[in-house]
Amino acid sequence: MRFGRQGAGTIVALNRRAIVKGALILSAAPLIGGGRLDAAPVRGKALELLDYADVTLHDGIARRQARQTLDALLAMDEDALLRPFRAAAGMPIGSNGFGGWYDSSPDFDPPRDMHGFIPGHSMGQYLSAMARGHAAFGDAAAKAKVDRLVAGFAPTITPDFYRGYPLPAYTFDKILIGLLDAWRFAGNRQALALVPKATDAVTPYLPGHALDRQIDQHRHYPNVAFNWDETYTLAENLYIAAECGAGDRFHRMAQAYLLDSTYFGPLAAGRNVLPHRHAYSHMNALASAMKAYLVDGTALHLAAARNGFGFVLDQSFATGGWGPNEAFIEPGSGGLGDSLDRTHASFEAPCGTYGHFKVARYLMRATGESHFGDSMERLFYNAALGLLPLKPTGEAFYYADYNRIGAKTYFDYTCPCCSGTIGQLTADYAISAYLRDASGLYVNLYTPSEAIWRSPRGQAVTLVQSGGYPLSPDIRMRIETDRPTTMALRVRIPAWAGPKTRLTVNERAVSGIRPGRFATITREWRSGDRVALDIDMPLRGEAVDAQHPDRVALMQGPLALFAAGDRFPPQRLGDMMAASRKTGGSPIWTSAGPDPQTFLPWFAISGEPTRLYQEMI
Repeated sequence: MRFGRQGAGTIVALNRRAIVKGALILSAAPLIGGGRLDAAPVRGKALELLDYADVTLHDGIARRQARQTLDALLAMDEDALLRPFRAAAGMPIGSNGFGGWYDSSPDFDPPRDMHGFIPGHSMGQYLSAMARGHAAFGDAAAKAKVDRLVAGFAPTITPDFYRGYPLPAYTFDKILIGLLDAWRFAGNRQALALVPKATDAVTPYLPGHALDRQIDQHRHYPNVAFNWDETYTLAENLYIAAECGAGDRFHRMAQAYLLDSTYFGPLAAGRNVLPHRHAYSHMNALASAMKAYLVDGTALHLAAARNGFGFVLDQSFATGGWGPNEAFIEPGSGGLGDSLDRTHASFEAPCGTYGHFKVARYLMRATGESHFGDSMERLFYNAALGLLPLKPTGEAFYYADYNRIGAKTYFDYTCPCCSGTIGQLTADYAISAYLRDASGLYVNLYTPSEAIWRSPRGQAVTLVQSGGYPLSPDIRMRIETDRPTTMALRVRIPAWAGPKTRLTVNERAVSGIRPGRFATITREWRSGDRVALDIDMPLRGEAVDAQHPDRVALMQGPLALFAAGDRFPPQRLGDMMAASRKTGGSPIWTSAGPDPQTFLPWFAISGEPTRLYQEMI
């Protein structure tokens, strides 16, 4: 439930799905029974991402975090990164290793002892992140390290790596995107040439088609970890391999690894089959559905991704996070509220945000709808930007903690899954902020940056973005162009935006803006034109779910405000909704009343105890 002010002292409850006006259930009736509904391919018609080189992050939290993460990856020991692969190939290995999940261990005994869980699993993601970091920052050291790692990986490729390996599809998926990104974004030709060989090495250990994890877990395996492989996520990167020129074999493989019968088909028909499934990987699988739609034009996969994404939003926390204990919950069960007492593993913050961003970008490209950007914005400010820094030794942040007494901590094991996705996530901040089509530029995320839109005739228009948002309502944009150019500028107006939201061009008001839509300004732009967006951000509250209406998170704009301190007194809703922010730009709010509580946004929290949902009295 969402609670917002409406008039003096009035609280109204709004269902999350109502915010997007029911648009998330798509084409259910024609697709009941899981049949395939084909449509003409949409290649060339969808919105597009900007090139990494066409977006520059300016100084701010996002740029500093992206730079710090890339620097940590650049400082990682290259021999340690290659060690699991060299060991499997019978090559000499050095004494240095990362341990944790990354290096084989005789102590591996899941789930009791997870040392040696998935040797080498995140190397492909580190490679991908450095290639993207090279593209985003123009960093020559990142390209040089990518080149060295690809050259070092080449002689280690052998089927022996996967013998007795619990998650072959999982790790191959990451190796594949690492090689593809080394080619796409760092220009490494050897990487693309290695894709068929790396695929041949794993093929004997793959089932040849997607397996449903809920069904496959009943098979007999040497240990429980073998039940956790993620064949159903492979299709997205196999499609990308085909697009990169690796061969039609990869297109056929991509289609074979789409989990249509038990996942995409029911989702397309409007059936929520998410409960009890592994949260991150099944969100990530929706990216495969979207890739299938964009490449093959299969409307079933668009419907599946759109409906599945909507079901996720329906069970999301106020931060935008989802999947406590890495599982989706039963609708109407009160599982989100119950989790506040039962777990500190509330949301896989780097992995979940990375997968969420990918799927939301795909859906925005296919539909042009802004509420997907609204969901990204929540995770941008309430998850991604507040992650503890990745360390070159593989220490990484994993779970956001929404427990009644929560805290930020590093994960117990080095090199967990989230150590791989954080670099991909932060390198992609820039391309998550903007989209384009032939007519103009879409501004999706508000962060200090600049983006270049190129007209079909080659004319470049640069938009420079600044402002104090989200700690203040002001977003400022300036146009730079060599000559007057007609362009449609579309800026996202969040669905929660209040009635005082104002958009101007050169100090003249733009009329007709609507929350939950992109506001479109089509005109002939000249260098020096100014756009000002001031978003009305009234305080509001969100209950964790309908079954726990007295556990409420304080929200302002996109920010979920966490209570911080040594104690968390129960709050009166009126006192919490009257919270005031300290002057001088400080990101600290204090509730009113006789027992005030201090509140901070996620990115301003370090190691202090926190509580997201307050107990109402």
